[in-house]
Amino acid sequence: MSDATAPTPPTPAPGATPTGAPPAHPALPVATNDGAPMAGTSPHAAAMPAAPVPEHAAAPAAPADPAVAAEAGEPAVSVDQVKLVLRRVKDPELNLNVVDLGLIYDIRVAGARVDVDMSLTSPGCPSGPEIMGDVESQLRSLPEVSDVSVNLVWDPYWTPDRIEPRVRAYLGF
Repeated sequence: MSDATAPTPPTPAPGATPTGAPPAHPALPVATNDGAPMAGTSPHAAAMPAAPVPEHAAAPAAPADPAVAAEAGEPAVSVDQVKLVLRRVKDPELNLNVVDLGLIYDIRVAGARVDVDMSLTSPGCPSGPEIMGDVESQLRSLPEVSDVSVNLVWDPYWTPDRIEPRVRAYLGF
């Protein structure tokens, strides 16, 4: 027997898989954690090149330092980011989030400050203080936000028409 070792395979180029095929698109999984192909995916999907992302579709980078963004007059967080966080707040009686319920009337972002105008399903809503407290705490959980104001408004009065259409359809309204 020979003491010679097998030659080491060449190192793949950056961005290529060990087989030399281009990597699969990161947003489209083609295999499970154990490497088996996922149902409904082509076994050749991993060999397909990733689609380029248009420049205008790239998400803007968040400022590294909220104070710098505030000084520059740029919002430290976007309105969409605020809505996403507010979707975590649910009306405990209806088990629906406050955004889909239409309880969030307005969101204003100025630097690291977020102001939210919201309503409740009724003036006598027993969960009102809990919901408003959850809104404030979720907004304060954003590291880019340093100042939060949650304003309760009754004009216009909330009606089921303010519920997101897809949720209204689900509820049978």
